[in-house]
Amino acid sequence: MQPSDLCKALHGVIAFPVTPFKKDLSLDVEGLRKNLRSLLKHRVCAVVAPAGTGEIHSLSPEEHIAVVKATVSEVQGKVPVLTGAGYNLPIAAAVVKGAAAAGVSGILAFPPYYPNPDDEGMVAFYKGIADAAPLPLVIYSRDWFAPSATLVERLAQAIPSLVGWKDGQGDIRRYQQIRLRLDDRLHWIGGAGDDMVPAYYAMGIRTFTSSIANVAPKLSLRLHELASAGHSAELTALMNEIVLPLYALRGRRKGYEVSAMKAMMDRIGLVGGAVRPPLVDLRPDEMAALDAMLEKWRPWI
Repeated sequence: MQPSDLCKALHGVIAFPVTPFKKDLSLDVEGLRKNLRSLLKHRVCAVVAPAGTGEIHSLSPEEHIAVVKATVSEVQGKVPVLTGAGYNLPIAAAVVKGAAAAGVSGILAFPPYYPNPDDEGMVAFYKGIADAAPLPLVIYSRDWFAPSATLVERLAQAIPSLVGWKDGQGDIRRYQQIRLRLDDRLHWIGGAGDDMVPAYYAMGIRTFTSSIANVAPKLSLRLHELASAGHSAELTALMNEIVLPLYALRGRRKGYEVSAMKAMMDRIGLVGGAVRPPLVDLRPDEMAALDAMLEKWRPWI
């Protein structure tokens, strides 16, 4: 896929599927395929496999490629498939090459493990990922990596294949400054969570990454429709009644952004399974709270 074609395709909801594990925490590829078949009944604009919601941090390179191959096989070209890549440069380059051979359309680049390096080192890191395969690159600004507009401009100048930017911090002030500096050089993606849709869309963004799409893609798509059309009353009601309570639960412990989605999937007949360490599963009282919450989700599932 050409960079311009990928940017045109990335309009609406980008799904971030979980990676199901069996009871022994081995990879459940058939469970992943089942989930993807359910997801692809809805008009998501792309799928990322694997990424943060897919516990990319816990996968071996071999498992990473197995997830990519299963995803590309199930998607069958209906929408672009991007693959996450990070850790360090050798591992990132290896999985990018394997994913490119499997047929992905682009790369979502995570920050390296080593925190807060010099800007020059960050440019070299992302350029190295981009050079590993002739694929469009989207950089994911998350965790400790909160670059200035100046650094983002340097990255765009140094990496011709850099086509998109995914914000994962929800710092609207900084994101506005980056967009002001780069203008239409990059495709802008809201990536801090479904709960941030009103803020992202208020600043003109029309693409967001959704973990809720694992459970209720119909809801994710409705958030996009309402925010795009400026229907603030209905959007606010959905946020207050359905989305924000889930995000309050997800915020109780680190990693619950994955654990809660997997638990919800198990409850509705999809395949979530346990999370791998260092993430932890929901406690019994939190599962009870999740079950009560699911009653309001039923119309969207």
